[in-house]
Amino acid sequence: MTRKPPVWAVVGATASGKTDLGVQLALHYNGEVVSADSMQIYQGLDIATAKPSAEEMQGIPHHLIGTLSPETPCSVADYVEYARAAIADIHARGKLPIVVGGTGLYIDSLLDNIQFPDVPSSQAVRDRLAKEAETEGAAVLLERLKHCDPVSAAKLHENNLRRVIRALEVYELTGTPLSVFAEQSRSVPSPWEITRLGVGFQDRQKLYERIGRRVDRMMELGLAEEVREEYESGRRRATAAAAIGYKELLPWLKNEAPIEDCLEVLKRETCRYAKRQCTWFRRNEQIMWVWRDDICDNLEIFRKCQKIIAKHGEL
Repeated sequence: MTRKPPVWAVVGATASGKTDLGVQLALHYNGEVVSADSMQIYQGLDIATAKPSAEEMQGIPHHLIGTLSPETPCSVADYVEYARAAIADIHARGKLPIVVGGTGLYIDSLLDNIQFPDVPSSQAVRDRLAKEAETEGAAVLLERLKHCDPVSAAKLHENNLRRVIRALEVYELTGTPLSVFAEQSRSVPSPWEITRLGVGFQDRQKLYERIGRRVDRMMELGLAEEVREEYESGRRRATAAAAIGYKELLPWLKNEAPIEDCLEVLKRETCRYAKRQCTWFRRNEQIMWVWRDDICDNLEIFRKCQKIIAKHGEL
């Protein structure tokens, strides 16, 4: 029986060290990275979305980072289509695809080979809903979604404005809740041999402290200036509104709150997001975890992953 082509995945919460581990694996095993991040796939807001720099990439090709214009919609089905194409391209060149990211729904839909029904879309409807969110608040849209699609609404937070808008858009266009379409999706056997690695902290407080340091570093890199530029551009794009790091600084830009208060909110919201990511990934028993609670050296993390890979017959 012919062995399936390999695909590796590196998952975990924000600030857990996925990017560095993915690069180290790619360098050592002749791989390329396929990003699985719902915000990094868009152009702009490089600091807010924590896109890896050229230096951090270390010459390793990264796919699906800064690929789409902010006006281009990207559903889960769209992402899976893009990622499958990237993986096929990497395999065709004799290299190893390594999926790296923290957007659990993207990763699971890709690796579990979910087949999606065809669902219509409308840029005009999305633009109108985005404008309503700006004037009335994202919470109003989420409340509206609770009435027409309570199943989808129960899975979403108002901070995830893009997905709230998508669910409302589908209902407006079809009269059918997005959750019904989701039930019609199906998983078929994967065409790949998949290895799932996770990097994280068993003590969540250590992750939160790391997040705090990351936010401070983002400010040093120019986060405030980046957000100001996006805000003053007047574009008011739904992708920007959904990005953690943008909306939290808006009160400062509008002279409604000091930046110190906004940064505390940003750290708190990022920690909440990380907690949701941890909950999502911990339920998947196929993920082989490396815990970095007492490990500061990224090289040691990489070596632990090497041992896991060797143990599971991937060498």
